[in-house]
Formats: sequence, C-alpha cells, structure tokens
Amino acid sequence: MSSPLVSILMPCFNNERTLARSIESALAQTGARCELIVVDDGSRDGSLALARSYEARGVRVLSQSNQGAGVARNTALAAAQGDYLQYLDADDLLSPDKIAGQVRLLQGLGDRHVATCRWGRFVDSEADVRFGDDDLCRDLDPVEFLLLAANENRMMHTAAWLVPRSLAEKAGPWDLQPSPNDDGEYFCRVMLESTGLAFSATGCSYYRSQQTGTLSSLRRESACRGILHSMELISRRLLAHEDSPRTRAGLANHFQRIVYLTYAQAPAVAAAAAERAQALGGSTLLPEMGGWTRALSRVLGWKLTLRIKHLLKR
Repeated sequence: MSSPLVSILMPCFNNERTLARSIESALAQTGARCELIVVDDGSRDGSLALARSYEARGVRVLSQSNQGAGVARNTALAAAQGDYLQYLDADDLLSPDKIAGQVRLLQGLGDRHVATCRWGRFVDSEADVRFGDDDLCRDLDPVEFLLLAANENRMMHTAAWLVPRSLAEKAGPWDLQPSPNDDGEYFCRVMLESTGLAFSATGCSYYRSQQTGTLSSLRRESACRGILHSMELISRRLLAHEDSPRTRAGLANHFQRIVYLTYAQAPAVAAAAAERAQALGGSTLLPEMGGWTRALSRVLGWKLTLRIKHLLKR
C-alpha cells in the first residue's frame, strides 16, 4: 500500500524575494510523499514566472487575479489531492523532516487528531531562528489550546500544523475577510472538529518575521476590523462547543486585548471589542507595557499613553 499523500498549499503574492527558498524547503521534505501547489494571487513582480520555473520538478502552479490570501488558500485546497494538508506561506520554511514526523504521529493516532510541532521566528536566515518555550508545544485538548491562546496571547505558526483532509472538510474553507488572525480562526474550526492536538517532537517550521507590507505588520483600521471579525467567529465557534465560565472568561480577555491593540488607530473597533468583552462577563486584563510606556501610563493612564505611542510610530 502506498504511503499517504501530503498536499503542501502555498499562496503567493509578490513574494519573488523569498519564494524560491520556500519552494525548495517544500521540495526537500524527506520520508514523505508530497505534492506542492502554488497559487499566485495576481502578483505584480516576478513571482509567477519564478513559480512556473519549478513546474518541471512537479510543482503545480495556479494563477488568479488578486483576491486575497483566503481565496488563494481555498483555490489550493480545492485542487489538493492529499490525505493530509500542509499550509506554507511563500516566505516561510519547513525543516526537511517536519512533514514525515507528523504523518507518522497521526497514522498512529487516527484522523481525528491534528498535528503541531515546534516553530521559531527568523528574519533572513533560519540559522538565526529563535525558538520559544511555548506552552502550546505539547499534546493538548482543543479547548485547552484555545484558552491558552486567549488568556496568554499564544499562537501556533500556520506552517506548524498538519491537518488530516477529513478534518479540513468538516471545518470548511478559509474565511475570505482579510485579517491578521485568519489562520487563528481557520485552525480554531479545525481543532474543534478534532479529538485533540498531537505534538510532534520531530521537525519544525520557520516563521519569517518583520516583513514589511504584510497584513500582520500593518496598523490600518481595515486590519483592526479584520482582527475583530476573526475573533467574533472564534467566539461563536468556541461557545457553541463549550459555553462555560472558563470559555467566557478567556474570550473576554481576548476581546480586551483587542481593545488595547486597536484603541489608538481604530476607536470604533476598540469600542466594539470592549462591548464584546463586557457581554462575556468583563475582563481584568491589563495592557502589556514596558519601559517608558509603563512609566507614562502611571501618570497619564493607558488610553492617552497608547495614543501618544501611536502618534510617535506614525
């Protein structure tokens, strides 16, 4: 019997500088049978031509007008033939043993689990990656994972997951509203369809940080609205799965964190998030501040301090 097929799904938009390394890291997977699907989302640089130069090595390249990362991922998902799904952005990387280790783990547990692994941040070279001791890097119950993410602002890198196709089909496609937390919303649905999260000690993923022009680095009001939209979807899903004091408290904390994140640049979004937090029972979460902002907040309060910080950044 042939080994399971893993579909590596890569959306791409103006990633000419980083695309080749991401593709090479996908093609370098050992011990696993993989297909790589690159969806160019209307790039205006040389990304599409670069991707097509890999077609001779078996890479499938699809092209569409610019419609956003969610549409590009759904296009790749619709074309995937694999038993497992691996999402990989066109500026991130995988270690060569990452997928094989997770496939072995999930084959032993069954398709009701989703796999995670260790991940770290880098800027230019994965040799300089910084791994954190994250409480999410272990076997977890889905609700436990979501509460750690909500209460302690933890995250799992998009490329750290490996998802059985059966779970992805139950979870549904990616949401199409642009959001810095679209992956958090998508994997919330995947997790809540699963029995649990299985952590693989084999392999890792590398998250390229500090990329200018990416949605997650922007502080526009549209990005703030996207954050709130994703959190509202997560809240509805989690409460439908378990409506309890612990889930309400965790969600209230997450909405309160959005208040602090968006207060200076998107007051309407912050007000809506504060209303959501209050409706869930309220939050005592304090804003995360350090250095001069902490000292200034003691005198001026957190609201004026965040406004000053926002003006200085501009």
